[in-house]
Amino acid sequence: MSDMNNTLEDLQTSGSLGVRTAIFRSSRSNASGFSSPSLIPLRAPLLPPNALQNKAVLLKGNRKSKPREDMLAASIPNPFPELFSSTVSSLVSECLLPWTKRSKTQVIKVYNEDNTSRALEVPSDITARDICQLFILKNHCVDDHSWTLFEHLAHLGIERTIEDHESVIEVQSSWGMEGDSRLYFRKNYAKYEFFKKPLDFFPEYMVSISSETNGIMNHSQLIETFLNSSTCPEVHGYLHAKEQGRKSWKKFFFVLRRSGLYFSNKGTSKEPRHLQFIAEFSDNDVYTLLSARKMYGAPTDYGFCIKPNKSGATRDLKLLCADEEQTRTCWVTAIRLFKYGMQLYQNFIQPHQKQKASPMRSISENSLVAMDFSGHKSRVIENPTEALSVAVEEGLSWRRKSCHRLSSHGSPSTSQSPTSNLAIHRAHPWFHCKISRDEAHRLIAQQGLIDGVFLLRDSQSNPKTYVLSLCHAQKIKHFQIVPLEDEGELFYTLDDGHTRFTDLIQLVEFYQLNKGVLPCKLKHHCVRIAL
Repeated sequence: MSDMNNTLEDLQTSGSLGVRTAIFRSSRSNASGFSSPSLIPLRAPLLPPNALQNKAVLLKGNRKSKPREDMLAASIPNPFPELFSSTVSSLVSECLLPWTKRSKTQVIKVYNEDNTSRALEVPSDITARDICQLFILKNHCVDDHSWTLFEHLAHLGIERTIEDHESVIEVQSSWGMEGDSRLYFRKNYAKYEFFKKPLDFFPEYMVSISSETNGIMNHSQLIETFLNSSTCPEVHGYLHAKEQGRKSWKKFFFVLRRSGLYFSNKGTSKEPRHLQFIAEFSDNDVYTLLSARKMYGAPTDYGFCIKPNKSGATRDLKLLCADEEQTRTCWVTAIRLFKYGMQLYQNFIQPHQKQKASPMRSISENSLVAMDFSGHKSRVIENPTEALSVAVEEGLSWRRKSCHRLSSHGSPSTSQSPTSNLAIHRAHPWFHCKISRDEAHRLIAQQGLIDGVFLLRDSQSNPKTYVLSLCHAQKIKHFQIVPLEDEGELFYTLDDGHTRFTDLIQLVEFYQLNKGVLPCKLKHHCVRIAL
């Protein structure tokens, strides 16, 4: 694992997208985790100050102007003229800076959830993670490692997560001319959640493991079993399958192994003579069905399919359907792990390693202390309980001043109404105004069905109230936020007035720290951005 981490560190020190991809592919083919010797000099050169600008020019104008490439290569000085001739020096420059000779770029279009799009001219070896980083930087988003690129095939009604290491151009090259195929950029909090809480994704009754653990496994052991190519974990259970060339669906007992997906033609028997091969995953990808009932007549909405990489025809899809969301998630996640293995774990830990190498803050939060400036002399508040109460009081005081200031602007009336504090919470990304219940359900499902994903919205049935939509146990629940007026002051509550809040911001912050009457704490808010 240390060799793997060293390889990942090499990724972060590289200077160009093309170089990063070259090293990454080399590390995949080398089982020991070290880059090939021919790529080691990529970290050595010192680039001239204008090299990055010249690279950007190449990306924009390389189709019309090839002399720029030669000019850039020629501008790199020969550090050892007594050892290398000019001919050899040019060859060295070409090896050290491969992007100076790689002029091939392509244009891709990426869509947002509101179907606005942005066209980008990118190198042919750009990865999904690189695209996400471009949009994160452009939109000044918080990089919490959940931003994801999706492949959306509208004519088939299917969608999948493009893994961070995948080449975006290769994904596009598999699209046919027919149909509407798109790339979407949005949040996916569940992308790597199975590494943190694998037991929530793999129920005991669906996973078979080796007898060495006596059927008892913790989180790390379960993940190691899937990542270790020498072990043979197995996922099994009933699924509905659509018969080829027919509209009917039948229920079979399926078995998922490293070698592929099988179904039993005799009950739950796993004997080789009873298992029928369905698909393997080296040349196939797993997709979720967006409208399983409507488009394919599935018995439930929890459909997924196996699709060949080079085919976009409906007849080539292996259509399957689970009875509940947890079952579908288990199958889809297991297929991803069997297909990519250790590569998924590298994708998961790489951003965290980068954060450790270059921390955002130089001062630890533990060194911050609470201060009291109310007296003649300032003092450090050493009592944690006192520090907490002071912080809460300051927050409430700030909100009262904000409410008073906002209610006095543009309104002759000084009395508060349920709409007087709209400007406070409408500016927050977790508030989604007048979206419907179905739209809220769709938005949360798209951004990851894990505990704590939430949003707030206006109530459609009661204009004076609000609704908290929250995901728990892969199910979405809706809680009404009711305004209460007591002695001329307006409060908001979720529990009939037992716990009261002066505004929605305070309510959200409270339930981010306390579960209260909710099934879980608020953890991840659904967010929409403009590209």
